[in-house]
Amino acid sequence: MQGAMNATDPQRGYTMKATSGSTSTTDMEGAEVKEEISQIYSTNMTEAMGAVLTYRHELGMNYNFIRPDIIVGSCLQTPEDVEKLRSIGVKTIFCLQQDSDLEYFGVDISAIRKYAATFDDIQHLRAEIRDFDAFDLRMRLPAVVSILHKAINCNGGVTYIHCTAGLGRAPAVALAYMFWIQGYKLSEAHSLLLSKRPCFPKLDAIKSATADILTGLKKKPVTLTWPGNDCSTVEISGLDIGWGQRIPLKYDEEQELWILDRELPDGRYEYKYVVDNEWLCNMNEPVTPINKDGHVNNYVQ
Repeated sequence: MQGAMNATDPQRGYTMKATSGSTSTTDMEGAEVKEEISQIYSTNMTEAMGAVLTYRHELGMNYNFIRPDIIVGSCLQTPEDVEKLRSIGVKTIFCLQQDSDLEYFGVDISAIRKYAATFDDIQHLRAEIRDFDAFDLRMRLPAVVSILHKAINCNGGVTYIHCTAGLGRAPAVALAYMFWIQGYKLSEAHSLLLSKRPCFPKLDAIKSATADILTGLKKKPVTLTWPGNDCSTVEISGLDIGWGQRIPLKYDEEQELWILDRELPDGRYEYKYVVDNEWLCNMNEPVTPINKDGHVNNYVQ
């Protein structure tokens, strides 16, 4: 049988901790729950981004002017937040969140969009990017910045760019816009951004997206295999789809191999096989050293 290494699922779940003692009011309990939800999100964000980041959703919307015409901030939570942004000259609200992000914190995006639509001096736009996913950021950046550029040209004024916490996706989009459209050097834009707002945009994703634009997003074919006929399903997680998703491999009876043929943009991709729901490394393919979380993955580059 092929060489294999057991490993823990890289996507470790986080559950809300039980709080000891009792609270005197429902409001106190609700506040504790909201704080715990933010704490879980911050833990996930720190693990995924490789930097210590904290988001306190229960404290409301927070933001910083990066330039007189660009604000980077956290998500709107109520229709009243639209009014707050109008009062400081915002003409475009540019939301990068997915529905799952909104549902996690119980944000009613429909109510926010409906309220914004009652005014003719502000526009709410959505251009979704997956949270904590540098590859999705890389692939989505050109299209997202194009939408942003058109909106700014149309609406003028101040633009509010936000994701959930305003610490990853939104800073990256603002940075790419400043780099690609406004003529900043990437290093200069990055320094300006960090001088205004503590955040952690994925610079490698922006650099890779820039290369994709210049090279026409060239892709190379990759074939990954898992030997053996002693299992019923083989999938791959990671790669270019992120750790939260899986791609099934097809079994070739003649070769007695589970096979995945895929085209990947230039880069280095880590992945792991999921064999009958067990996360494994194929030791016949390149393997990473043990990372800081104790995981070992296959990789291709």
